[in-house]
Amino acid sequence: MVRYNKEFASPRPMMDVDTKPFWDYLKEKKDLYFQRCANCHSYMHPPRPICNQCKSFDMEWVPSSGKGTIYSYVVYHRPVHPGFEVPYEVVLVEMEEGVRIVSNMVDCEPEDIYIGMPVELVIDEVADDLVLPKFKRRNT
Repeated sequence: MVRYNKEFASPRPMMDVDTKPFWDYLKEKKDLYFQRCANCHSYMHPPRPICNQCKSFDMEWVPSSGKGTIYSYVVYHRPVHPGFEVPYEVVLVEMEEGVRIVSNMVDCEPEDIYIGMPVELVIDEVADDLVLPKFKRRNT
C-alpha cells in the first residue's frame, strides 16, 4: 500500500497530448477508459496516436470494466522519490480488456500481494488536481 510523505510533493505522471484524454476521463468521470482502435478493436495502453496492430489512426476511448488480475509486482524498500514512504509496491495489472497498467494497491500490504490476485479499480484523489487509478482486492 502506497503511503505518501506529506513533507514532499507527490510525484506526478507525465501527461501529453496522447495521454490527456486518459487523465481527463479519470478525473471527470471517476472511471478508467482505455484507447481502442475503431478499425480492428484492439485495446491499447499507454495511449498512442496509431494502432499498434493495424496502423490505423482512427482511435476511440471506451470504458473499462475496472477489473483485472495482478500480472507482476515489485516491492520497493528504498524510496525512489522522497514523496513515498517505504516499503511500497508497484503492481502490473492485466485488465479484462487485455491491456496492462502500472499502479498501486490501496488495501493490502506488500507481503499480501500475489500474482493472479483478482483486483478492481479504485479512484485515488491524491491532490486537488491529481487523480490516479489504483486497485483493491476483488471478491470473486
